[in-house]
Amino acid sequence: MLAKVLSGATHGIDAYPVEVEVDISAGLPYFATVGLPDNAVKESKDRVRSAIKNSGYVFPPKRITVNLAPAHIKKEGTTFDLPVAVGILKAEDIIKPDNLSDYIILGELSLDGAIKPMCGALPIAVCARSLGKKIILPMENRREAALVEGVPVYGVGSLAALVEFLNGGAAIEPFIGTPGAYFRQPDHARPDISEVKGQSHVKRALEVACAGGHNVLMIGPPGSGKTMLASRLPSIIPDLTLEEAIETTKIHSVAGALDATHALISERPFRSPHHTISDAGLIGGGRIPRPGEVSLAHNGVLFLDELPEFKKNALEVMRQPLEDGRVTIARAAGTISYPSAFMLVGAMNPCPCGFLGDGHKECVCTPMQVLQYRARLSGPLLDRIDIHCDVPAVRFKELTRETASEASLDVKRRVDAARRVQAERFRETRTFSNARMTPRQMKKYCEIKTESSKLLETAVDRLGLSARAYTRILKVARTIADLEGAEHIAPAHIAEAIQYRTLDRPVG
Repeated sequence: MLAKVLSGATHGIDAYPVEVEVDISAGLPYFATVGLPDNAVKESKDRVRSAIKNSGYVFPPKRITVNLAPAHIKKEGTTFDLPVAVGILKAEDIIKPDNLSDYIILGELSLDGAIKPMCGALPIAVCARSLGKKIILPMENRREAALVEGVPVYGVGSLAALVEFLNGGAAIEPFIGTPGAYFRQPDHARPDISEVKGQSHVKRALEVACAGGHNVLMIGPPGSGKTMLASRLPSIIPDLTLEEAIETTKIHSVAGALDATHALISERPFRSPHHTISDAGLIGGGRIPRPGEVSLAHNGVLFLDELPEFKKNALEVMRQPLEDGRVTIARAAGTISYPSAFMLVGAMNPCPCGFLGDGHKECVCTPMQVLQYRARLSGPLLDRIDIHCDVPAVRFKELTRETASEASLDVKRRVDAARRVQAERFRETRTFSNARMTPRQMKKYCEIKTESSKLLETAVDRLGLSARAYTRILKVARTIADLEGAEHIAPAHIAEAIQYRTLDRPVG
């Protein structure tokens, strides 16, 4: 007896349908799975056998062959347990109806027949909508799958409940949700940038960075507030749009990093990995490629504290996602591309001891040690960081000053206004911020007049700036002009943008 059940699997952040074919024939008891299964898929036979028995059904002591089509694509994970079990019960005529082709079925089985939550429910729900199918999946994943409008989502808790539903013995109401209903209100209790004493010029640099989506590097001695400033970025960064939220949620769903209590990621990610992270953890990878921190930070912030302490090869691999907004991972099992359009925020000391340029503590590093320390960050990587900002030590008077500085809410209003200008400017393109402008867009929107051109030419000649650094200055200047509501880039905007290239200056 042959039975066919439709399921699905993910490839990158997208999904494709998988047809699970189950053939049961007479012969010695045997269970074979074909169609390029990995070890987790092969082990499903033991989970399926126990789940069927413990759900009150008889597992057939016959020859069982399971084929996962298309057979040329590697299958991995445990989500094929449920469709395989349904296929066996259908082939044994325990499941009666012939409408299984209306559903995409997926889920991991426990030995007692319970259905466990899975990864990648959202991309597979998108696939189900494209095929015009309903979807049956674990109860815990129904809110996530319901983000895709127009797809009937049925959450089930056990194999026995699913069999009863398919046989018409019990009704399961489809779960219906709307993406807009899952957006959480901004958390006004989050750390506020006004809590940081002094550092007004650094706060200005971070405001510019958030307004244009620019990468930023803070250079200062220990205790100057670099980490504290970075941790307050979520309070001034623009809110996610619905389109960005769904795309971000897909990545976290595939990675298994989605919070079960919130089906939709409605706040921009803020990822802060430790400098001991592996290359695969930062960029993504593994035998079966999985998203790394650069992809989990998509549409958000990736904060790398003590930037020179990260492995140099990992930092160099970041050059591709910083430039293209995507990271491509090639393995024997296949090549997968993940979105990684994030805002990089780095922090570092100016030298190994940390006190170069400090007026109160003497630096004990030689010029060669300083050069070697800074050489851990290559020129091509620094070129991709738009803003380099000095963060000096905070003096006692500033620490004890009672005057309140500007609150995050006020800064965010200006940032949001600048982003609205950019949204209107790029409304018919795939560009979302000034930092992602193409050369053609730069030619149109970053035109400068003679006085500004001379100022920029002088800076390029004296600092020896690369062509990429030149374009970064123009993009930052465009953002500064947007913050001021200016239509054209003025010399003052160029001058401020040039000031944000600290590491392009010679070591003094």
